[in-house]
Amino acid sequence: MIRQRRHPASTQATTRLEAFTDGVFAIAATLLVLDLTTHSLGEVGSDREMWDALAEMWPLFFNFVLSFLLLCLLWRTHVQQFEFIARIDSPIVWLNNFRLLFIVLVPFATGLTTEYSEYLPGRIAMPIAFFFAILFGWLQWMWAVRRREVMLPDLIEAQARAYGRGALSAVIVAAIVVVLSPFIGSFAFLLFLFDGLLTRALHGEDD
Repeated sequence: MIRQRRHPASTQATTRLEAFTDGVFAIAATLLVLDLTTHSLGEVGSDREMWDALAEMWPLFFNFVLSFLLLCLLWRTHVQQFEFIARIDSPIVWLNNFRLLFIVLVPFATGLTTEYSEYLPGRIAMPIAFFFAILFGWLQWMWAVRRREVMLPDLIEAQARAYGRGALSAVIVAAIVVVLSPFIGSFAFLLFLFDGLLTRALHGEDD
């Protein structure tokens, strides 16, 4: 194999990183359904018993939909970031890889939260996975802002930092979700409904 020496500050196009990230998100979202397909309804002898068995699966359906929607939001954030990130370097690649590490853990963490919600590790598994995925997404953007002239050539600094405030808002909400999840479980994720309000509050602090 021929090795080429590259300058530590060198950059490269984003195409392959975007494709790899899209694939990982798609696989993680698809694997979420395995908990539904492997769940047994038990003995069913009538329509009523089947409806009852399906109703008893509501925590499974709730966490499945919740994780799927959150993965979609994280993927949307990834797409929005790379609408502006024109070049990448080694730190961004590795920050993105660490984000994907927690993305691929989401199906496993969701299963733990659903099956072992009576235990503390089970209740916090899914919130922790999403927290670190969101955190590394924010760190990735902040690194791009640090090298804005090369990586974000179409954004002025004020715009770049404004997008960063939105990502920071998600990090803060995710941290609060982790803190509250031992007490209210997956319902803590409903705090993301207030993410927009927090983003505007952070924007106001900088004005």
